[in-house]
Amino acid sequence: MIRRLDTLNLEGKRVFVRVDFNVPLDQERKVKDDLRIRAALPTIRRIVELGGKVILASHLGRPKGKVAPEFSLKPVADYLSSLLDRPVPLAPDCVGEEVRDRVAKMGPGDILLLENLRFHAGEEKNDEAFSRQLAELADVYVNDAFAVSHRAHASVHGITRLVPVCAAGVQLEKEIEYFHESMEEPKRPVAMVIGGAKVSTKIGLLQNLLDKAEHLLIGGAMANTFLKAQGKNVGQSMVEDDFLQTAKDLLAKAAEKGVKVYLPVDAVVAASVDDPDGAREVSVDAIPEDLRILDVGSKTLEVFESVLRGCRTVVWNGPLGVFERPPFHKGTFGLAEFLGDLEALTVIGGGDSAAAVRQAGVDKKVSYVSTGGGAFLEMLEGKKLPGIEALEACA
Repeated sequence: MIRRLDTLNLEGKRVFVRVDFNVPLDQERKVKDDLRIRAALPTIRRIVELGGKVILASHLGRPKGKVAPEFSLKPVADYLSSLLDRPVPLAPDCVGEEVRDRVAKMGPGDILLLENLRFHAGEEKNDEAFSRQLAELADVYVNDAFAVSHRAHASVHGITRLVPVCAAGVQLEKEIEYFHESMEEPKRPVAMVIGGAKVSTKIGLLQNLLDKAEHLLIGGAMANTFLKAQGKNVGQSMVEDDFLQTAKDLLAKAAEKGVKVYLPVDAVVAASVDDPDGAREVSVDAIPEDLRILDVGSKTLEVFESVLRGCRTVVWNGPLGVFERPPFHKGTFGLAEFLGDLEALTVIGGGDSAAAVRQAGVDKKVSYVSTGGGAFLEMLEGKKLPGIEALEACA
């Protein structure tokens, strides 16, 4: 069992919290999407309430082990200060004497954000010396960064062997609970809606889901490969020809196991995403040779909804079309709106799916929106996450 934050005595303790503040910034270097920052607020506030000293650590972007001012966490520190309505200073680095001095001067309830962990190559290398430097700042370690828990990095994995007490933050705990409820002990029937661009990136996931779900609904560009594997002409649509046999095998295995697979029955086609005026809906048996599939059609959405209406657990990963470009958003947004009103456990995972439910305005109506992209996918594949295993080893 992983230790919970509420079970710890944090009074006067230095609490090193690995958060995920890897958020998009606009051209003026202002925070563009604050989902991950807001997700960390319950943990930060709880530690402050318990009298701990909050030392926040995160990465931002890919500075490749070198100091790069454009990847400084300064905009995040400013944004967090405004959310908490109190100062959140940014340390000049994440390790070193000056940082140790700053931490030593902290009082109970103080908050400090360390500078970008990935300014040091030791972070991604899970270097023991770097892990030790981070551990010197902590009496207690808390992982609240689900989105990087599939990485065996120093601040996620190495540090846990060097700090006497380790625990999960509020957000990480939620991620584990909802995953358990939707995948390990779900209320049945279970449906998995899988979209996105490529079959190749989701083979492990699809194979694992055949043992978890009664219904598998496939959309997005990856559905094109399955349609072509069934002998359908998909025009100029994106297809992974190297995975046609994989798609056939997967459909055969699903039939063997009694898992019902649903593919698009119609599609929105156009010459390209830059041709919205040329968009039209056609059957998947009549895709024009010179056009490409860019979204599922209205009949497909009806089929998907009729299946999902009878389910008690629905997990969705990956958009059904190019939802960033109207009018090719209708399938994805339509599904999001439907799930928002569905009386079932609805768990949304993956960066694009999470963005879609937020843009559709239903993120508060579905049961849970995961903050993790790659981490969520790996858990769906049945893989153990190094960050979570490290916490289990500490317990």
